Amino acid sequence: MGWWGKILGGTFGMMFGGPIGALIGVALGHNFDKGVTYTSGQTTGQSGFGRQERAQTIFYTATFSVMGHVCKADGQVTEDEISLARKVMQQMELDDAQRKASIDLFNEGKKTSFPINDIVRQFRQEIGYRPNLLRMFIEIQIMAAYADGVMEPSERKVLLNICQLLNISQHEFEHLCAMIGGMHGSSSTGRNDGSPSLKQAYAILDIKESASASDIKKAYRRLLSQHHPDKLVAKGLPEEMMKLAAEQTHEIRKAYEVIKQAKNL
Repeated sequence: MGWWGKILGGTFGMMFGGPIGALIGVALGHNFDKGVTYTSGQTTGQSGFGRQERAQTIFYTATFSVMGHVCKADGQVTEDEISLARKVMQQMELDDAQRKASIDLFNEGKKTSFPINDIVRQFRQEIGYRPNLLRMFIEIQIMAAYADGVMEPSERKVLLNICQLLNISQHEFEHLCAMIGGMHGSSSTGRNDGSPSLKQAYAILDIKESASASDIKKAYRRLLSQHHPDKLVAKGLPEEMMKLAAEQTHEIRKAYEVIKQAKNL
């Protein structure tokens, strides 16, 4: 039984307390955060939760609730942002109960009382040193900010705060913004075949136009490794989100092909 089945089936024996435990309780209609001590990385044979399933639950809960907070940062949630949330849910192939839980988490994040700092701190403590997983998390939030075509200053401020709490540098944040913008066409116009423009391709791979063939290949391989779906799932990405990671690797490959063609590699 996967992490979804255990949670929806009522297996809460070892679940975390703290703000994330409260969020899960609200989303699923249970108050199992009460009386449960929050301890990072703890596992219990009684509940059957392993470290990976625990991380998957944390990632899912934080992803949808923080997404709601990011989308509401500029004062309103647009139809494009709602569509982005629905797209993520669709790619995860959630059933009705799971979809309702995701929407409830998204709506919790929209509330002015949402404890963003506490949520992100607990998420960081639970996930530990898994940089690729943290990077995937912030990429999804940047995608949410770009869903309506532009990242508002208020959304940028929220995202920078999240990055600081996750120990993600501003340089890495700027690269991820350029990469996501390039993938979704917000930096400049892409090609008719759906491939990024050459400028976007360089932004996606985070390299300069003067980069050598060796540096281009290194950047490409590094990004592929960071977004490898199987590796991310092994670190705690919910299996239902594998399609998101696979979509990212597809966009990275397209960017690499554009650069290869331009440089005759």
